[in-house]
Amino acid sequence: MTRRILHYDIDAFFTQCAAVEWPDTAGKAELLVVGGSAESRGVVTSASYAARKYGIRAGMATSTAKRLCPQALFVPVPRGTVGEKSRAVVAVIRSRAPVVVPTGVDEGYVDLTGTEKLPGYEDAEAFARRLREAVRDETGMTLSIAVAPNKLVAKVAVDYAKPHKGGDGVIVVVPGEEAAFMERLALGDLPGIGPKFAEKLAHIGLRTVRDVLPLDLQALTTILGADTARWLHDRVRGKDDSPVEERDEVKSTGREETFPRDLHDDAELERELLALCERVGADLRGEQFRARTVTVKIKDGDFTRRQASLTLPRAIESDRAIWEVARPLLHRLRRARRVGARLLGVTLSQLEHASAPQQLGLFDETVVAPDDVVETEKDRRVSQTVDAIRAKFGRDVIKRAGRLDES
Repeated sequence: MTRRILHYDIDAFFTQCAAVEWPDTAGKAELLVVGGSAESRGVVTSASYAARKYGIRAGMATSTAKRLCPQALFVPVPRGTVGEKSRAVVAVIRSRAPVVVPTGVDEGYVDLTGTEKLPGYEDAEAFARRLREAVRDETGMTLSIAVAPNKLVAKVAVDYAKPHKGGDGVIVVVPGEEAAFMERLALGDLPGIGPKFAEKLAHIGLRTVRDVLPLDLQALTTILGADTARWLHDRVRGKDDSPVEERDEVKSTGREETFPRDLHDDAELERELLALCERVGADLRGEQFRARTVTVKIKDGDFTRRQASLTLPRAIESDRAIWEVARPLLHRLRRARRVGARLLGVTLSQLEHASAPQQLGLFDETVVAPDDVVETEKDRRVSQTVDAIRAKFGRDVIKRAGRLDES
């Protein structure tokens, strides 16, 4: 049975939400940047298509965006509207399609496989266009849709349906044309190929899909190793058999490190804990969550497992706030039993979607824990900026002062 997969992507979602939140300002601004004020150390979440022509991109520091386009209007992320509109769009799609799997607040997959004989599903392109109209009419949001035989091709094709690429909202890649479609792409356009991997491939002369196609699997294996070679060999040809299926709701996220030798020094353990807090914090923000409970666990040299937790009155996401909660927990565990540590870990739980509305303070948006741990909007923006820098240049390009003496 030929698969019929749709990938939907809400056009400039955060700028659309900003226009809804502030219709008299953001709603009238052609040059709009979402993600903090131009004077802050925040990071760009999204920008209008007109602003993108100035070189503004998601993950860029807002100060840099201000230099590129000083006349743009800068607004914070309208988190409440983002959550509301995301849920509304998914509700419209689910009322019309059998299998819908959101993969973010502004995108997801629809599986129409096996619906060919059902009324209203005969033509996948016609269905996609009707779905697009229904979402616009019922939510006010515009989206782009790609129809393809698999998730990979649908994911990369949807960009060509978007207005800034000259699309009209829907693009179809028919069965048998997957490889031909993929030939137009740079390797960095493929899901799963990040900046560092793309740079590695460029060093050996592989920059586009067409550069890879002449290489057979054996040649790729010699260069990249068996697993990566097989993955890339299939990827550039548009091959993907991964199913469209619901993921289990994320209940917690954690990081841990097993040391080559038992660690006895508190300062050394603190440095390891800080690195773990940064890593788990990045994971948390990458999944667009915040957490209310922080747990630190230790496995002693004799394999005794111990842990300590603290649950906060409000959820946090920044590296600094996570560290301020985790550090006293580590001290508590060390005071209880002073032996060498074989393993150290940090887990975040009681997760909440970052787009969920929160009760704000009267004068400042803060999160206060029982022991005076405070998270501000500035903390969140700093962590998001660091995430963007590390995603582009690597994790070691920027470190906190507490980790500068790491080898």
